[in-house]
Amino acid sequence: MSISNKQKVAIAAIIAAGLLSAGAILWRGNGGAGTAGTHAEEAGDHGHEKGGKEGEAGHAHGKEEGHKEKSHGKEESSHGGEEEKGTLKLSSEQLRQAGIEAATASPAALQRTLKFPGEIRFDEDRTAHVVPVVAGVAQSVPVQLGEFVKKGQLLAVISSAALSEQRSELLAAQQRRALASQTYEREKKLWEDRISAQQDMQAAQAALREADIAVRNASQRLQSVGVGAGTGGALNRYELRAPQDGVIVEKHLSLGEAVKEDTTVFTLSDMRSVWAEFNVSAQDLGRVRPGQKAEVSSTAFDEKAPGEVAYIGALLGEQSRTAKARVRLDNPRMAWRPGLFVSVELQQDTVAAAVTVPVNAVQTQGEESVVFLLLPDNTVKTQPVRLGRSDGRNIEVLEGLAPGAQLASGNTFVIKSELGKSSATHSH
Repeated sequence: MSISNKQKVAIAAIIAAGLLSAGAILWRGNGGAGTAGTHAEEAGDHGHEKGGKEGEAGHAHGKEEGHKEKSHGKEESSHGGEEEKGTLKLSSEQLRQAGIEAATASPAALQRTLKFPGEIRFDEDRTAHVVPVVAGVAQSVPVQLGEFVKKGQLLAVISSAALSEQRSELLAAQQRRALASQTYEREKKLWEDRISAQQDMQAAQAALREADIAVRNASQRLQSVGVGAGTGGALNRYELRAPQDGVIVEKHLSLGEAVKEDTTVFTLSDMRSVWAEFNVSAQDLGRVRPGQKAEVSSTAFDEKAPGEVAYIGALLGEQSRTAKARVRLDNPRMAWRPGLFVSVELQQDTVAAAVTVPVNAVQTQGEESVVFLLLPDNTVKTQPVRLGRSDGRNIEVLEGLAPGAQLASGNTFVIKSELGKSSATHSH
């Protein structure tokens, strides 16, 4: 069978296509191997990278663990230093310069007291309110406010028309009495000589008695205002004099001023004695009694004065529901001035305490009370304590301190401040 040319061409094309297909398959096989190698290399690189990262992570983890161990070490170190907390090393010179003194915890008898706020007042028993008693005009006022005057010293001269009238009445009464006395003596002699009747003598005697009464009445009116009959033409002159020794604490009179008879023109007070007045509540009345020893002090100046309770009011105030009480104080240097606020401390019973310390040895830290022990090497150590009764000077220690313990007193706030600074530094 003969093959045509067309068939030969087709067979050749088929064979060529097969060869091309086989070559492509072989090329793809080689290419796949290369790609696989590439992927293997990438996988190897990835594994190396992963290993590096794991190494770095391990290194970081190691650093972190080391840091934690260091931090833990610091924490352990800080916990190990708790024994040092609340202590302070000071030299003897530092303690001296800070005003810190050594004290010993010891037994003592505490004088229990009651404290009241009070105020210095004038001693009303030694205070005089001076009034002129007669109306008039001030002609001279020779004294000044705040001046100390003696009893009988001239305070002012007042010209008074009313006083002039009273003196005139006295003089007139005295003249009528003198005339009545002469008439009586004459009538009495005439009656004795039987020249005149007895009734004339009796009438003259009655007139004399009436004149005596008029003189006494006019004289007593002048005495009631503290003046006499006057001399010469000075019937209207009224001299106002000091009724007692004292300081002029009020003055309401000037030269030429008209005053009424009931006007208080001067107030004198003998300030060598004053009152410390205070209020006592109903619950404390049973613990306050006349004659009780007292001590008065003031924050305005460093001075105290002893005294006694001189008076306790019998009634309670309607608004305050308290009774007024007072302590009389001697005031020779005039230091206790009226209006000064004071503290009145009344002594009560005495109690024994097993362990006491000075009040200025105690400080507060947070909600607890502490003292500062003085160790032999000048180390100051904080010691918490539980406190009891106090008399204002010493205070009882119920727990935390044994008798004989040495501790700091005086300006212990300095120690508290330094310990606070040290604590703040350690916390940072």
